[in-house]
Amino acid sequence: MDYQNSHIANTYARFPIEFVKGKGALLFDRQGNEYLDFVSGIAVCSLGHCHPAVTRAITQQAETLMHVSNLYWTEPQLELAQAICDHSFGERVFFCNSGAEAVESALKLARRRGKILKGPECFEVICLKGSFHGRTMTALSATGQPVYQHGFEPLTPGFKHIPPNNIQALELAVGPRTAAVLVEPVMGEGGVIPLSDDFLKAARELCNTHNCLLIFDEVQVGMGRTGTLFAYKQTPVVPDAMCLAKALANGFPIGAMVATGEAMEFLPPGTHASTFGGNPLACAAAKAVLDTILEPGFLENVRETGQYFRQGLESIALSNKDKIKECRGRGMIQAIELAAPQPDLAMQILEDRCLVLLGHGRILRFLPPLIVTRNEVDRMLEVVEKRLAQIA
Repeated sequence: MDYQNSHIANTYARFPIEFVKGKGALLFDRQGNEYLDFVSGIAVCSLGHCHPAVTRAITQQAETLMHVSNLYWTEPQLELAQAICDHSFGERVFFCNSGAEAVESALKLARRRGKILKGPECFEVICLKGSFHGRTMTALSATGQPVYQHGFEPLTPGFKHIPPNNIQALELAVGPRTAAVLVEPVMGEGGVIPLSDDFLKAARELCNTHNCLLIFDEVQVGMGRTGTLFAYKQTPVVPDAMCLAKALANGFPIGAMVATGEAMEFLPPGTHASTFGGNPLACAAAKAVLDTILEPGFLENVRETGQYFRQGLESIALSNKDKIKECRGRGMIQAIELAAPQPDLAMQILEDRCLVLLGHGRILRFLPPLIVTRNEVDRMLEVVEKRLAQIA
């Protein structure tokens, strides 16, 4: 296959490999070679590839009903919304197709609510430097990484970016014009940076004082990734709205904006919509994912295996103090920050038939499926240790 001359838009710097099959934590290329996947479609295939419960749910639903307009009710959508709310703070769910759309929904909600309750000047949203919220124009404007914004100016106005975990900067930023504070409880694309409890408590208190929404972007870290069903459950605060996507249906496109009933009152009929949002196929897949994650012992195993992986990474760091600046993460989102950029490291690890992410040239990010085994963790640790030993 001539990849360089294919008809696919050249918007990705793709690795020179084509996958044709996946099972569990493994992927297989056209030649039948096996690869250990610690990318999971960037935190998407959390139950691994071709999980039988998800495959079965999609197959059965496809034989019954694939799509109907959101002008009507469907059982899969009703059941999924009920399940999400039963296991979260949420009371209403808006379904869409992606993480960026979920963020857009939350931002529209915050702005409309702010204008109605606080006046026409209430449209600002406080975000974090280093954050990532999506590629649509407004989600891109909320994103705190100029590298993704270059060439797309002018951006949507109304976004302020402050350093993560800086309470003083947060206090100075929030005011009468603030409609929402939007944060990732663990910053994924920004380098796997957990926000401190003190910072989150300050954000919650400021939002209460100024009558604005606290929005958690859990697109990457929700659905069990950190060891609890939702990442906010490991924090001392509860948000007013939460954005989900990625792992929600284990690879079938779906997004969701979950909010309190009070907040969602500000999106009445006609204010927001999504043609494919919450279609029966996507909701059936997502319900199967949620049911699987909630099975007894599942999340406990995620926490235990995640801790085992973290201990292995820290052991490697102790042996490579001159090469590794820090290990950080929660559950099954872990990272090694290198002391110096190593732009070829992900490709070198690929040569050992293992998949990882490398951000900013120096942050190795690991997003294994939640069903990964300790033997598979050991295999990844061996490869990482070997490749780090080869760095001068």
